[in-house]
Amino acid sequence: MKRVFIIAVIGLYMTAFGLSYVSYEQRDVTVSDQSRILPVHVKQIHAATSTNDLTTWVRQLAAKQEHISIAGLQHSQGGQTYLPGATVLDMKSYNRILSYQPKQRRITVQSGVTWAGIQQKIQPDRLAIKVMQSQNIFTVGGALSVNVHGRDIRYGSLLDTVDSFRLLTANGTILNVSRTENEALFHLVPGGYGLFGVILDVTLQLTEDEWYQQQTIGLSYEDYPTYFRKQVLGNDAVRMHIGRISVAPDGFFRDMYLTNYLRSSRAVPIENEPLKQERIIALPKALLGMSRYSDFGKNQLWSFQKSYFLNQTGTYESRNNVMRSDSAFMEYTNPGRTELLQEYFIPVDAFVPYIDRIRSILTQDDLNVLNITIRYVEQDETAELSYAKQDMFALVWLTHTKTDPTSLAKTKRVIQKLIDATLEADGSYYLPYYPFATRQQFNRAYPHATAFKAAKQQYDPHAVFLNQFYIDYFQ
Repeated sequence: MKRVFIIAVIGLYMTAFGLSYVSYEQRDVTVSDQSRILPVHVKQIHAATSTNDLTTWVRQLAAKQEHISIAGLQHSQGGQTYLPGATVLDMKSYNRILSYQPKQRRITVQSGVTWAGIQQKIQPDRLAIKVMQSQNIFTVGGALSVNVHGRDIRYGSLLDTVDSFRLLTANGTILNVSRTENEALFHLVPGGYGLFGVILDVTLQLTEDEWYQQQTIGLSYEDYPTYFRKQVLGNDAVRMHIGRISVAPDGFFRDMYLTNYLRSSRAVPIENEPLKQERIIALPKALLGMSRYSDFGKNQLWSFQKSYFLNQTGTYESRNNVMRSDSAFMEYTNPGRTELLQEYFIPVDAFVPYIDRIRSILTQDDLNVLNITIRYVEQDETAELSYAKQDMFALVWLTHTKTDPTSLAKTKRVIQKLIDATLEADGSYYLPYYPFATRQQFNRAYPHATAFKAAKQQYDPHAVFLNQFYIDYFQ
């Protein structure tokens, strides 16, 4: 009798466990990006660790005509990493370094590897990355999917530094993609936002780690284009460059400071320079917090930033450390509020009248802008959805907003005005961020969108790979 009772209890337990497991597998999962504005229910999340698993999942889901979205660290804010009801492939754990050839300055990594992981591998060999974001926290696959650019003015977009990559396509096959093999996909996948398949691994060109000497100057926005052409582009010693324009009431869209990184012949062995870690967080975090809520805070933050960087003039830093910008102090969580990025690309010669137009818009329409940094992007139309149709300044905006519908509608209205001003200046805007742009604005900024859509239908006719970005701007 006792034995029968035990067997019955075990049977009930196993049945309950089985039902709970099925419920767990079938339950809706809520996901969002870093903005937390557009949470959606997806069917499930698969954490990728092997190529075999990825291939199996893609084939199974394609056979059932279900949709797949691909996610890394999900800093893209335009719906590129999710779709309601889709299966999300989480690539963060697919992060092995597959091949490293320091003499050839080449490295092959799985797409979930972060830039920080690559830096740790290559820094002892006096090597560095050519192009990446200003922070090193992002995955290589995500960076290639949005075709990032960086601070180095001697290279273009990330795609310029890619030898090849492997792509898992909608029919479950794996293709080698390069400038000579499956060439059409070499133009479509970078800046293609995960719509043509899963980037499995990437072979990147590396460069020398170098000592740079910092040089920071203050100037008026009116003098910036001339200074840039003569003193930055015209000086081969300048390897990296970044500008900032004031969003504080004192000097609003007039005052600027610029930091150049000049190649140095410093004799100290660069391989002995440790990779820097972010340590001073409290003060910049506090000043940034003040700037969110008051003009006084904005003035204080600008004064601190400008003074700090001017005082850094003459100091030395390795290329690898220049490419490890601080980010922890910018982390922000607050119920009912969020911070959004926008990025606008402007022809160099259009900069001054463009800034005048932007100042005029923001004088009339309130938008809580916390920071604008300026980079340079050389003309590069290798990617089908290229943002750099000529030599451009890239203005990266950080804005603060409430997340209620009224506040978001107000933010949307102002940003659409900014996009119109950008397009009127023969510029474009960057696609990874919150989708405020109208479809008309999108088509004007990206005239190859029709060809991109046709290619998508050719390579993935059943839309196995789909995300909210494609729904918003192509369907």
